[in-house]
Amino acid sequence: MPLDVKKFYQVCNPSPLDLRNAQERKYYIDFSSVRGGNIIKELMRTIDLSPNMATCQLFTGHIGCGKSTELQQLKVDLEKENFHVVYVESGQVLETGDVDVTDIMLAIAQSVSESLEAIEIKLRTGYFVNLFREIAGILQTPIEIGDVEFSVGIAKITAQTKDSPKLRNQLRACLEPRTKDIIEAINHDMLALAQEKLKGIGKIGLVVIVDGLDKLTNVQTQVGSLLPEYLFVDRGEQLNRLNCHVVYTIPLGLIFSKSLQRLTNIFGAHPKVLPMVPVQLRQGGDCPEGMALLQQMVMARAFPDANSVQRLDLISQVFDSPATLERLCRVSGGHVRNLLMLIRKCIEDKDPPLSHNCIEKAIRASWNQLNGTINEDEWDLLRQVRKTKTIAGLEQYQTLVRNLFVFEYQDDDGSWFDVNPILLGGRTF
Repeated sequence: MPLDVKKFYQVCNPSPLDLRNAQERKYYIDFSSVRGGNIIKELMRTIDLSPNMATCQLFTGHIGCGKSTELQQLKVDLEKENFHVVYVESGQVLETGDVDVTDIMLAIAQSVSESLEAIEIKLRTGYFVNLFREIAGILQTPIEIGDVEFSVGIAKITAQTKDSPKLRNQLRACLEPRTKDIIEAINHDMLALAQEKLKGIGKIGLVVIVDGLDKLTNVQTQVGSLLPEYLFVDRGEQLNRLNCHVVYTIPLGLIFSKSLQRLTNIFGAHPKVLPMVPVQLRQGGDCPEGMALLQQMVMARAFPDANSVQRLDLISQVFDSPATLERLCRVSGGHVRNLLMLIRKCIEDKDPPLSHNCIEKAIRASWNQLNGTINEDEWDLLRQVRKTKTIAGLEQYQTLVRNLFVFEYQDDDGSWFDVNPILLGGRTF
């Protein structure tokens, strides 16, 4: 079974897997056994246990740890249970540094209506027809709602405002005073009708997964709060009012903020956090299962049609020795995106089998990039984390976790933190 180097390089592109695609499903590795729990199963059970009620759950994790891929898995699993699932990629329609509640509601309304129209369920609401005509006048955009699908009308509006702060402000001046009415119209005119029609074709219910809101930037809003806190805490009760099952991704920084307790009270549960894949244990020493799963992930990209045993027999086609693959996985710290990026960097230098020297060259390059961004005070903080396995407060989150200097892991005793292994080779800890 020869290695296709070009294909291997291409599939190591660190973007979320589309698990609806049969080929991409072959690349998926389930890390739940080493991540301290099956978070996707927990999200799903909450929905399964309340099929006829509205639920709202929050999901977060570190940049590049695989959140979007896991949410794709949640979508697949829910669809197997006969739910109709709408996946909203908010980054495609929202400007992550300038978002308000009505923007999110319109994005959800657009995606829900578009998804339902695809299965011949068409929604037409008098409230939104009148509202869109008013918006068309404000934006000076001709939108004949009566002549287009509901989702197309929303798409025309969001497309025009996404790249224009001026138009966004004009639109918000119209929409924000009506937030309550807009949510009620979505619930009554859209979601209630949609769920009735979905049940008529044998579906259990409607689930909306809103991905991409974890990328909200920490800009300060006019009310003084940072944008994530403004949306999910100051106005979280409005986001929690949709009459269907909703899963929102949220910025990880909210977990470390003083607003965490308020956030938990508003949504009725603590946000679920997807940690890194452990390459070592809290007490030190390798985590054999985590290392084994990371090696399977790498080899699945190289040989997707081989089984787990066959892949290990094929390591020599990709690396000069099993030890080189182990070194690569260990230094990634279980950060999936970083691991894939290191592989691509090596292949850009030389064809497989990748040598120990090639891997070390890529590691040194990554170390140099990170090292140049860290000052002495931050190195002192990293030494403390290395010793205590903890971080405290939003300031340390912003400095250490958000910049990927520190990774979070989970075990039976809860969360613990450690320094990104890339950094360990260049300083004394």
